[in-house]
Amino acid sequence: MDTLTHTPADLLEAERRQARIDMAAAHRLAVTHDFHEAIDNHFTLMVPGRPGRIYLNAYGLHWTEVTASNLIEVAYDGKVIEGTGPADRSAICIHAPIHEATGAECVLHTHMPYCTAISQLEDMTIEMTGQSALQFNNRIAYDYDYNGFAHEHEEGARMAALMDGKPILMLANHGVVVTGKNVAQAYHRLYYLERACRTQMFTMWTGQRRRFVKEEVLEKMRAQAGWKDPTMAMSGPEYHFAALKRVLDKTQPDYAD
Repeated sequence: MDTLTHTPADLLEAERRQARIDMAAAHRLAVTHDFHEAIDNHFTLMVPGRPGRIYLNAYGLHWTEVTASNLIEVAYDGKVIEGTGPADRSAICIHAPIHEATGAECVLHTHMPYCTAISQLEDMTIEMTGQSALQFNNRIAYDYDYNGFAHEHEEGARMAALMDGKPILMLANHGVVVTGKNVAQAYHRLYYLERACRTQMFTMWTGQRRRFVKEEVLEKMRAQAGWKDPTMAMSGPEYHFAALKRVLDKTQPDYAD
């Protein structure tokens, strides 16, 4: 066989390898950006070519220890198919139903500080007062019913139903779930959501009235968000995530091991 010829199996294996690398990068970046809680919280990504399976961080590893090779492959019922380490029950019960119901490839759940602080307010609405927030206009769903730890799939199914086509779900007293078509898109959303929550908290602390963006400008922003620059080889989230990985390559190259 021509050594330059790649079979579909070869290409799929390469895709899985890249998926693992991107997931490991997201975990390391979450530590850098203070989005994590040591061994808790969970990120998942659907395994390319294997429906009903997700990559997940093994419970018990600090997120600075997560690498491409030590991610576990888990079925939606929580059974570990490949890898070593337990699958956190809450991760399975939250993520599997959301993957299944929404079709999202990547699901990220964190208790990142500013977003979680907003989720503890009686009114946990992400306000349209800062540019970082505007990309999320009409793209955030809200779950006002905190029910403790998610130890049943029914709880994840309830959350998924609340999302109703929106990529983000704010969880009362709990944090947030952010989804995307790939790791780059999901992490980009996670990053800017925390930035939006941070500046919202800062303005709230002033005790002064906040200036909201006019509805006609929000409509204009929606149209602008759908514009694709023909001079760009990738999307904004892909450029962002590639840049973040380049930083990791210099400072924590073992993430890709």
